[in-house]
Amino acid sequence: MDALMRPRPSRTAARILLVGLLTALGRLASDSGAQEPLRTPAVPQPSSSATVGLTNSMSALNDKAKLGAGDRLSFRVVEERREPIPLLVTDTGEVEIPYIGRVPAQGLTCKELAHAVKPLLEKEYFKRATVIIGLDMLSTRSRGKVYLMGQVKAQGALDIPADETLTVSKVILRAGGLADFANRKKVRLIHRTADNRTETTVVDLTLVLDKGQIEKDPVVEPDDLIIVPERLINF
Repeated sequence: MDALMRPRPSRTAARILLVGLLTALGRLASDSGAQEPLRTPAVPQPSSSATVGLTNSMSALNDKAKLGAGDRLSFRVVEERREPIPLLVTDTGEVEIPYIGRVPAQGLTCKELAHAVKPLLEKEYFKRATVIIGLDMLSTRSRGKVYLMGQVKAQGALDIPADETLTVSKVILRAGGLADFANRKKVRLIHRTADNRTETTVVDLTLVLDKGQIEKDPVVEPDDLIIVPERLINF
């Protein structure tokens, strides 16, 4: 009887109860969200073209990576005050430079190419040309081949990767290493220059491999020949 006589809660009280419940649930969700670690947004890295747009000194240009067919570059003349222009190293190893046309680029660094282009632009088009060239994308194509002969485990040709600098010792190691009777002190690196001259460098691998003198380990270029002679006395 008492249960039947108990007054029902009013609509106002029900609304207050519902609002309180929703507020509590909101606080609970907020607290749980606050415990999640904050995510740091990824910072976009500047592209080479953006770097070229900000660089005003030719001395700051890349002088390490050798250019090859398929590489994508950015080009700008500081005095012209324009946005960088995209360039492509063609299959013939050339780039199309504004005003002057095709210029050989394969085998050169960005810095070397810029210094080669500078006098050509200053000859007719600029009183002074500060040439800025940057490497946007390295091609995945092989840079060519280097050849091995003599006392190595595997004679023949070896591809030069586009994204790696190979030295005499690295080439020999990738060919399986030296043979048992190799003369490690008289390895010859033969390079043919652009004017068709032959340059020979003698490499002492004992200094490179045993003593860590990496500065005496020459970088190889396409069509170089490495000859490992045999020791005169094999014991």
